Order: sequence, then structure tokens, then C-alpha cells
Amino acid sequence: MTRHSLLSAALIPVALLAAGCSRNRTAPVDLAPSRLTSIGVNTYLWRAAIDTLSFAPLITADSNGGVIVTDWYANPNSPGERVKLTVSILDQDLRADALRVAASRQINQGGSWVDAPVSAATVQKLEDVILTRARDIRRATIAG
Repeated sequence: MTRHSLLSAALIPVALLAAGCSRNRTAPVDLAPSRLTSIGVNTYLWRAAIDTLSFAPLITADSNGGVIVTDWYANPNSPGERVKLTVSILDQDLRADALRVAASRQINQGGSWVDAPVSAATVQKLEDVILTRARDIRRATIAG
């Protein structure tokens, strides 16, 4: 064998080994988010829910149980109405059925707060906002 052939034969295994090692250095984007988190629920849904509900004071935020409860919030533009929200994250995967939002609404009648119905579209819109934000956070994390 010539010197050039020996050198090529010696470098091929090294090149293959180096190529295999470089693949292991990339972020594990194929793993489910539940495998990458240290909290009990999906991190992206959790962060998105906290961000989305940041307008209201929080009573409870339990990342292991996946429950966020706000205190009553009155919009300054309509002080005679207030809402209280509860967000439950039910799974470690980023899926639409892993999120549940419940809302309570009250209106002020004669100085006392009276329960009022909440539109199903309002709850659905809030779920959509949280899911969209969670997907955006996930995209930014993987691309980042």
C-alpha cells in the first residue's frame, strides 16, 4: 500500500467517529417536552398560561399539580364586572386537550356581586391564546 492509501485508511474511521460525535451535541428536539422538564406539567403550557394570566393577581400557581388560580380581576374600563380564572394543565405533552380553563364572572348589582354566566367562546378564546403562546415559546426554544 502506498503512503497515501495508508493515511486515507487511517482517517476514515476518525472522520466517521467525529461525525457521530457532532450529532450528539445538538439539542434533543425529538424528545417530548415532558422529558426535558423538571416540573410536573408541560413547561411550554405552564409558561404560556402564566404569561397570559399576568394581568390578574394570582392566588395559586402550582407547577407540580398544574393549577393556576387568579384572584378576582376587574377591568378598569368596566369596574362593575369582575372575573376569576382557573387554568389546569392536565398532561406533560403540548396538546390542546392538555389544557382546561374555567372562568367565573360576577357583576355588581346594587353594591353586591352577583354571579353571571360566562360565554363559552370567552373560555375557548383564552385556551386558544394560551396554546398559541405555548407553541410560540416552543418554536423559539428549539430555534434558539
